[in-house]
Amino acid sequence: MPLAEPIQVVINAGAGAYDKNEVVRRLAEIYPPDDRRCRISVAKNGPDVVELTIRAVKDNYQTIIAGGGDGTVSSVAGVLAGTDRILGVLPLGTLNHFAKDLHIPLDLENAMKTIVAGRTMQVDVGEVNGRFFLNNSSLGLYPRIVREREKQQRLGWGKWPAFVWAAVALLRRYPLLDARLSVDEVEFALRTPFVFVGNNEYQMESFNIGARPCLDRGELSLYITNRTGRLGLMRLALRALFGGLRKESDFTAMCTKEVWIKTRHRRLRVAFDGETTVIEPPLHYRVLPGSLRVIAPVHLHESGK
Repeated sequence: MPLAEPIQVVINAGAGAYDKNEVVRRLAEIYPPDDRRCRISVAKNGPDVVELTIRAVKDNYQTIIAGGGDGTVSSVAGVLAGTDRILGVLPLGTLNHFAKDLHIPLDLENAMKTIVAGRTMQVDVGEVNGRFFLNNSSLGLYPRIVREREKQQRLGWGKWPAFVWAAVALLRRYPLLDARLSVDEVEFALRTPFVFVGNNEYQMESFNIGARPCLDRGELSLYITNRTGRLGLMRLALRALFGGLRKESDFTAMCTKEVWIKTRHRRLRVAFDGETTVIEPPLHYRVLPGSLRVIAPVHLHESGK
């Protein structure tokens, strides 16, 4: 089917290593600047991405294409979730997890061809306390590492050196989170370095670790460890890489529809698709089945995956 028009393209100027001027030029070859079917905008930052997307919805644009990494795509999806508008993805970021799980080509030319084909499917969205996520959300070590990484980047460090420095610094301190979880009406307390909530189930073992075989099963995946020290965490990482993780007594994995998390903290730093924010607990995670229309490759659309 043809791509639903009019189209708004929102490109995050700060995402990934692509030359944004080149991306705009390539898009203009398909939709010239005077073509009223398409409007191309370059956002300065994350809040600008959200503002441009909200404006596009108000202006009745039917397809909004997010050009950037997972944070950019998630920001656009957060505005479109629960509406009849369609999300297109140009994977211009560093990792592009959502694009990979949706089997969108990572090279610009074939990603554009996927969008122009206009085949749509409905996928699930995760939500916690009114905040949406496409991939995952986490508490504990990872949000702290992201915050420290951002501090170092503001001092002039590159993204990956800053991430390594932040990870080493946090692992030295190794803060643990005391929380009480409620899953399927069962409550349990734990002291953990991290809580990971995924939108649908993640592969947690072998060299495909971090991939999702399905985006529309209507469930959350929950992964936690209990009272695991630094050496224990390293052991679990090796188990994840070479097999046997699910047999570890310190590791728990389950799928559910919703999760409640309570702590004694008044505020918790929470990560969403690589971005962080502070939320007041209790945290209520839930899945919103089929709440987002997204452009997917033809073979994925036809297979019904």
